[in-house]
Amino acid sequence: MPSFSIALSGLKADSVALDTIGNNLANMNSVAYKKQNVNFSDLFYQTIGVSGANTPQQVGLGTQVSDISTDYTQGGFNPGGSSTQMAINGDGFFVVSNGGVQELTRNGDFQLDSSGNLITSDGQSVMGYAATGGVVNGNTALSALNIPTGQTQAATATTAITMTAVLNSGAAVGTSFSTSTPAFDSLGQSHSVTTTFTKTGDNTWDYSVTLPSGDAGAATGNTGTLTFDSNGALISPTTNISNISFTGMKDQASDMNLQWPLYNSTGGGLITQTAVTASSANFAANGSPSGKYQSFSVDSTGTITAQFSNGNTEVLGQVALATVSNEQGLTRMGNDLYVASRASGSPNVGVAGVGGRGDIEGNALELSNVDISTEFANLIVAQRAFEANSKTVTTFDTVTQDTIAMIR
Repeated sequence: MPSFSIALSGLKADSVALDTIGNNLANMNSVAYKKQNVNFSDLFYQTIGVSGANTPQQVGLGTQVSDISTDYTQGGFNPGGSSTQMAINGDGFFVVSNGGVQELTRNGDFQLDSSGNLITSDGQSVMGYAATGGVVNGNTALSALNIPTGQTQAATATTAITMTAVLNSGAAVGTSFSTSTPAFDSLGQSHSVTTTFTKTGDNTWDYSVTLPSGDAGAATGNTGTLTFDSNGALISPTTNISNISFTGMKDQASDMNLQWPLYNSTGGGLITQTAVTASSANFAANGSPSGKYQSFSVDSTGTITAQFSNGNTEVLGQVALATVSNEQGLTRMGNDLYVASRASGSPNVGVAGVGGRGDIEGNALELSNVDISTEFANLIVAQRAFEANSKTVTTFDTVTQDTIAMIR
């Protein structure tokens, strides 16, 4: 008597295949979705006798789903997103925390909450390595990444001015040449620092470093004389000028103390004299005013850098990535999340570009790796298999009815 269980096992397996294909098609637009594939195997066999050659005569009793595997091949990229969006180019997963439970995801469609925390669309914290003083230590424990959206960066007082200048050896005595650069006091107020060179004789120039009238109460160490040899090289002073001080700042800032290097690292003078029109280059001062947070960016290593309105940048931290020994052993939790299991092995957490982990593409999202033409082809095959097994059921039913009718 034919067994309905054979056909029913085929229907059950084909139903799983149809469900899997349907799920792939339903998620073809899901960010970083990884498609699944279903594989079948025969079930078991019944030996009903042997042939004349003593060969076992076996009848198969159905099929089963042997494996539902996940295809972790790289999806394409959708560039041009916001700075909170990231994609992984290569192996690895972002590490997120769900109520203290570590989970993994390829979906980098992150956002910021009201406190500047970097989170997933479902509210999990994106984990990484925080920076201390602008330096990331990848050996520290993972922590939730935070962007200082409301932060104001403190002003940095100017402590040094640098200049490369050429003075005209043919200028008449009494000729003056001036150049200026902005500098900042301890409160972030900008002041124009002006250096004036006045020729006082052959190969000698007086200098004067000043602030605008009224910006400071007094200045010390801000005047002196430069002497050049017959080749136009600076020979006096023989050391850098490091005691220029402006006191009694009108905005109640701290005294401004400046250093002025006159020589480069090899001992060559940064100010020279030759028969050309006086000019200067690279006259600048360190320091900066206070600045408000404006935006942030993420580079290929996952390093997060904030930009401020004063032109300064600050490293905030680094996004963590994780790999596992056996990706097929990961447990899918929905919402593009995975959890490590004994089959997958413990996550190997670190930074992008190291230890087999891929790079990070900022301002981009990874697309699903579902290929619609392949899924449609698989759908037709699964449909035909389901119909064939259905036909087997009806055939078995007809045979059964004919058998019962034999005794009537």
